[in-house]
Amino acid sequence: MVAFAYTIAGSEATGGAGFQVDLKTFHELGTYGMGALTCIVSFDPKNNWGHRFVPVDPQVIKDQIESATEAQDLDTVKIGMLGHPDTIKAVSESLRKQSWRNIVLDPVLICKGQEPGHALDTDNALREQILPLATVATPNYFEACTLAGMESLNTIEDLEEAARRISALGPRYVIVKGGIDFPGDDAVDVLWDGKKATAYRTPKIGQERVSGAGCTLAAAITAELAKGTDIHEAVRIAKEVVTKGINARVSAHTPFDTVWQGAYSA
Repeated sequence: MVAFAYTIAGSEATGGAGFQVDLKTFHELGTYGMGALTCIVSFDPKNNWGHRFVPVDPQVIKDQIESATEAQDLDTVKIGMLGHPDTIKAVSESLRKQSWRNIVLDPVLICKGQEPGHALDTDNALREQILPLATVATPNYFEACTLAGMESLNTIEDLEEAARRISALGPRYVIVKGGIDFPGDDAVDVLWDGKKATAYRTPKIGQERVSGAGCTLAAAITAELAKGTDIHEAVRIAKEVVTKGINARVSAHTPFDTVWQGAYSA
């Protein structure tokens, strides 16, 4: 039986993040990927590869979600870049029209290039309208600090505390990604499952961020949950997908490399 994995996210024109990464990851893990576009992001090579951000009309977002949910019995969705309060409202209203077994939120709080006041409005809307609906949240270091109200995450215990605090805001499961900002030689992610914390460690690969790592992790968790995989095993597999993808990273003319999802099966 085919497992369906759905994404609501932004398009990233180089293919290294967002909607494109989600669909590639879904396919890599044997699920049928579908999705709704929330915005179009294209890096500007003439301006230090900064973001050019164009939101999709809220009604168009609703129409996409309506079409997909009527076409298939979808119960597992990943939420990525939303980027605008009107987008967040549209997605929240659409999600509430049916029950979902799994809502995986990759809480993208800041889109580079946004005016600060607008960015704050977007962050607040995400906290109020989307985070309480999530069953799983996958914040990175910065997002975890922001959502948990902590200045820094320097120990495993800090990652656990941040995960517990964020879980209290709604999500049943929280995976805090320590990433390159976490001290030490290991890339550490901590899963809080409502009862206990589990740390997942792999040696860091270089000292530079690789685009698409967070999207890939959340999308891999989404695909595995869609297939009925236990959350602990889903996180383990997702960590493996990301680690292999970073090892086989794709270089470009950009100042950053990107994860190659195909490395998992290759």
